[in-house]
Amino acid sequence: MKDETKEALENVKQAVSALGAQLKEEAKDLSKEVSTKTQEISAKLVKQLRDRTDAGIMECKNALKECAGNIEEAIDYLRKKGLSKAAKKADRIAAEGVIGLQVADDGSKATLVEVNSETDFVAKNEAFQELVENVLELAFKRVLNDTESLMQLTIQNQIFEEYLKQKIAIIGENIVIRRANTIVCKPNQIVGGYLHHNKKIGAMVLLECGNAESTAKLRDLAKFLGMQAASMRPKVISYKDMSSEFIVKEKIAIIAELERQNEELQRLGKPLNRIPEYVSRIELDENVLNAKKDSLCLQLKQSGKPETIWDKILPGQIERFILDNTLLDQRLTLLAQPYILDDKKTVEQVILEKSKEIGNSITVVSFINFELGEGIEKKVDNFAAEVAAQMH
Repeated sequence: MKDETKEALENVKQAVSALGAQLKEEAKDLSKEVSTKTQEISAKLVKQLRDRTDAGIMECKNALKECAGNIEEAIDYLRKKGLSKAAKKADRIAAEGVIGLQVADDGSKATLVEVNSETDFVAKNEAFQELVENVLELAFKRVLNDTESLMQLTIQNQIFEEYLKQKIAIIGENIVIRRANTIVCKPNQIVGGYLHHNKKIGAMVLLECGNAESTAKLRDLAKFLGMQAASMRPKVISYKDMSSEFIVKEKIAIIAELERQNEELQRLGKPLNRIPEYVSRIELDENVLNAKKDSLCLQLKQSGKPETIWDKILPGQIERFILDNTLLDQRLTLLAQPYILDDKKTVEQVILEKSKEIGNSITVVSFINFELGEGIEKKVDNFAAEVAAQMH
């Protein structure tokens, strides 16, 4: 009996030992699993904290470390450091603000920036204006054409991204450095710019001429063309820069617009708009112009005008035909627009006159125009609806 009891006890010891070994292995596996899970949670927490505060990755990691992984405490920790307050506003729409422009004294370089705020009131704030000046100075100095590069630069002994967050915290509104463009001239080029007094529109125009001496005489023209581009909002330099598909699409829209206007004009008993057959110079090829010229000659003949004076009449009539059939060009192309300082001339005519004056051909190489908030969908608050919703 004793032997059987002894054997049973030995079996129990062996079973306990085996179970202990199994538990140790399972504990090791569980420890590895917990460690992995902890790492995953930590990564998730960092992302959650960054999404909620927009603070830097290292700042989020340090905050979570200081707060033992408690995300709410970490948010308070960042707020106390002045970092979370700025980020809390990151989802607010910033569609106000200002356009900034800097042009080198010799016309060799120019920069446009757009800095947005939530309200026009803050855009007039001294701290905001200082921020814009610093952005413009950095973009001009470093020849920036994007805002991502700006965020990595150093300003006042800190990374610009952190400097911006501090400014947001101080000013109390979301601020977005929306865009920056810089033009640097090549030989025989000059850039001019214009910024409207309200700082809501601005533009730069790059001109090229035959030699440096002639180019130097284009400073005023470059500035005036900058004014043209800012105020008249052309999309391209010439009709040659528009695709045939775009012209066909816009022709349909222009004709529909004129026909709608004619309905109202007819109701008022006023002269109707002429519905054009064409809307761009690109449609007026040699065949079209020759056919029009033949038609005009026939009209002159039928009217009894002496053939000897047709040459004096036809150029003006052809010019009028072109003017009537290039509405799209006049709206969207810089060269075909009426010149803002003399609307009896097109920009192209003014450039040709200046070319003759200086004895050298002038070319518009490029232009860039900014309008504050263009393309940003502004949120329109309905206060009455908001109150009504809270009452239910």
